[in-house]
Amino acid sequence: VCYLFQDDVMMPQRVRLQHEAAIQHPNSIIGCQVRREPPESTERYTRWINNLTEEQLLTQVFTSHGPTVIMPTWFCSREWFFHVGKFDEGGKGVPEDLLFFYKHIQKGGEVFRVNHCLLLYRYHPQAATHSVLEGTIWNHRVRFLEERVLSSWTSFTIWNAGKQGKKLYRSLSPANRKKVTAFCDVDEKKITKGFYTYEESEERPKPKIPICHFRAATPPFIICVKL
Repeated sequence: VCYLFQDDVMMPQRVRLQHEAAIQHPNSIIGCQVRREPPESTERYTRWINNLTEEQLLTQVFTSHGPTVIMPTWFCSREWFFHVGKFDEGGKGVPEDLLFFYKHIQKGGEVFRVNHCLLLYRYHPQAATHSVLEGTIWNHRVRFLEERVLSSWTSFTIWNAGKQGKKLYRSLSPANRKKVTAFCDVDEKKITKGFYTYEESEERPKPKIPICHFRAATPPFIICVKL
């Protein structure tokens, strides 16, 4: 199965090179490097797409960028596609690529990128991806993090006592919120506050989570910062 969006242009050798990779990696989604059009659009995102290491293709699946090989470059066996299951056809606003990618990982799938530029990837403001709300993606990311990582941890520290760290804490399930032993940071203003009170909680007394310097924090960590 070779994906190609109507706005994009694939290079003549794309099918051959990705098919060769798919034979070697039958349970993988195969991606490739891309060239953006216009060239200056989404420069940081394009660098991220093209330069992730083989290890990072799996370790960076939790970031806000979404799938570590982007959907317009996907190539996989039909057998593996049906094993993962169909796309969520919920319509506009559903991040179908992200949900399929998460299912793929959960079923033991791997990620591989052919390190050749095999796709001209066009940017335009009307692209369907812009119809997906940031909050929708955030909620799916948090659930995936909970299932893949936090379910096997008994405690952890959130590295970021600012807005993003607190947002993550509030977004966690009650069971996983109880596992948060502290927030840690480098900002003295945040550290001197001493703790974060979860005001929205229905518990009495309301949970108070300590804030400490990162050198005093206890691993493991969920690092909640912008790339």
